[in-house]
Amino acid sequence: KYIDETMPWVLAKDKSKEGRLGTVLYNLAECIRIISVLILPFMPNTPDKIRDQLGIKEGALNTWQSILKWGAIPAGTKTNKGDPIFPRIEEDFKAEETDKRVNVECDLRVKDDAKNKKAKDADSEKYITIDDFAKLDLRVAQVVKAEKVEGTDKLLKLELDVGTEQRQVVTGIAQYYVPEELEGKKVILLANLKPAKFRGIESQGMILAASDKKDKELAVLTIDKDLPAGLKVT
Repeated sequence: KYIDETMPWVLAKDKSKEGRLGTVLYNLAECIRIISVLILPFMPNTPDKIRDQLGIKEGALNTWQSILKWGAIPAGTKTNKGDPIFPRIEEDFKAEETDKRVNVECDLRVKDDAKNKKAKDADSEKYITIDDFAKLDLRVAQVVKAEKVEGTDKLLKLELDVGTEQRQVVTGIAQYYVPEELEGKKVILLANLKPAKFRGIESQGMILAASDKKDKELAVLTIDKDLPAGLKVT
């Protein structure tokens, strides 16, 4: 949360923010130092690796007593760039899972549950009730502005007109659309989805899209008539 809110990668681009950047990085280093002490009982080998990369040589900073005081890392301590302490496993798989988290897509296919393969097709389908559907607040929204999120290849930030208000949505569809293609389109917004942050940008909902099984093709759901923004989809 602290990293998302302070965005040190943005501070690093502004020469006038060097002081603030230094404070943020120091706070992060001190947090990691304290964590290295807390995890010692169940990860006995990892703390030494962490402290080596933080450049901490002093044994007094590795004790339980040391975590009671904030700001124990001396000024001027030089960090050491080392190998990843927790290297990624199955990196491609994790990247795919991350994409699914940020992609604003609605898969309209009926998927069989692997655990219920032995059941008949009629019994394996998953149904919802009208009450379940009523929980979704789907609205017509017009894309007022679209732009790429700086430093990413897949994220777009959309400004949406939802009739009575403006919404901001972050969507992972930059490989399928250039921003200009979306501007002016009327899309379907899931308006009561809990807000989330991506790259420090709050996303206030989710637009619906359909994609093929391997995400090679994707299309944002639009409406074929000029209905007003904010109209409820039922």
